[in-house]
Amino acid sequence: MTSRTDEALGYEQARDELIEVVRRLEAGGTTLEESLALWERGEELAKVCRRWLDGARARLDAALAGEGEGEGAEEESDDSDSGTE
Repeated sequence: MTSRTDEALGYEQARDELIEVVRRLEAGGTTLEESLALWERGEELAKVCRRWLDGARARLDAALAGEGEGEGAEEESDDSDSGTE
């Protein structure tokens, strides 16, 4: 479960903290308990990043779908104009 603090994190903040967590895990030298805490924190940060990326993808998809609808409407009006000449 993510905390309220995690929900307030921006994508870049979560990503940067996740990079630091991974760096610390890869460096080693931590106790098992510390490693588990870092791993759990990393999982939470990855979820925050995933939510941001999923939201961005949804916004892009919606924008692209909106452009496609606009183009279709223009083509229909162009077709009707050419039939009256």
